[in-house]
Amino acid sequence: MIMRISTKTIFDIGSTQITSLSSSMARTQQQLSTGRKNLTAADDPIASARALEVTQSQSLNTQLATNRSNAKALLTAETTALASTTSILQDIKDLAVKAGNGSYTPSDLASVATELEARLADLLGVANTSDGVGGYVFAGYKSTTLPFTKTATGADYSGDQGQRSLQVGSTRSIAITDSGTSVFETNPTGNGKFVTTPDAGNYERGGTGIISAGSVKDPTLLTGHKYQINFQVVPETPGVPKQTTYTITDMTTGDLVPPTPIPAEPQPYVSGQNISFDGVQFDVKGDPADGDSFAVEPSTKQSIFTTVQSFIDALRSPGDGPPGNSQINNMLNQLQVNIDNATDNVLSVQAAVGSRLKELDYLDSSGDDLGLQYATTLSNLQDLDYTAAISLFTQQQTTLTAAQKSFTTMSGLSLFNYIS
Repeated sequence: MIMRISTKTIFDIGSTQITSLSSSMARTQQQLSTGRKNLTAADDPIASARALEVTQSQSLNTQLATNRSNAKALLTAETTALASTTSILQDIKDLAVKAGNGSYTPSDLASVATELEARLADLLGVANTSDGVGGYVFAGYKSTTLPFTKTATGADYSGDQGQRSLQVGSTRSIAITDSGTSVFETNPTGNGKFVTTPDAGNYERGGTGIISAGSVKDPTLLTGHKYQINFQVVPETPGVPKQTTYTITDMTTGDLVPPTPIPAEPQPYVSGQNISFDGVQFDVKGDPADGDSFAVEPSTKQSIFTTVQSFIDALRSPGDGPPGNSQINNMLNQLQVNIDNATDNVLSVQAAVGSRLKELDYLDSSGDDLGLQYATTLSNLQDLDYTAAISLFTQQQTTLTAAQKSFTTMSGLSLFNYIS
């Protein structure tokens, strides 16, 4: 049976085939130009959906990397400020020790006070360190508020207790600041458990007693009470030497305290000899006057600015003679232990900041690995196999050329060519 094909049919079939081949070739060319094997979601719905999920995860990972970079910048600024604080505190302690020189005149002490004021100003400047993005490192949540303002007694803190944090991992937030209170304001006084202080009237009475910071002898015996050590002096008379004794009163209960293990009665005073009771131990050196007293109270929290300013004030109005020197030395003892406590606190904060920076390094490393994994997955889902695509394009080009030539030949066939 002979099938008769009309000229129109020949043209339609040839045109359709050439159009189809051209379309396929154009699609391959577009794949080559974009480097993507899936040009639309319809090409591979499952791969396209998966690629969208991976792209979103990749974007989140990139944002977390940016957050970690910002966190590192803030924590590095804080680390620098804390290191400067430690250095300044050491300078203050060294200057304070100079002031303890018994041969210093009021003019010399005033010069030391001037140097201490400069160091205090430096410390205040560090406490007001900028975070580099328009805020302050130690202001807490009130990041745009100047944290510390100089006052006659030290400095006032205008920030809050907040500790700003930043999301640095899919399930991890990290603190990027520390409040000024935690660094500069909440330093324990004395040895951290109790603080020893002389009575303000000791100087007027001419006493030269100097009390040490003391230490905890037995933590289980600590009561948290306030105590007062009172000195009684019987002056020397012919044939009778001078006698100095002391009694200890528990100011919380009002009872006399027996220095272990001696009963509660006036105890003979020996300069430099340890005095122990209720788990505490300290010594008093020098020559207390009759009626002199010293207090032993539970440790409290005190601003380092207040500590230094108090010592500066004492240096600017020193007493005369040995009682004045004793007054300065008592202040020096308090300053030294408070500076040591403040330094320990700063070092503790600095160690915490260092551990956060170390954690950020670990998170950066895992984030880089995760980013590489996402990139590999996306490549497998989206990237074109150029070798296969180029081979396919060449094949399609050859096929299209053959189709075009054959169509030209067939479209030229006609019986009219043979009619003379």
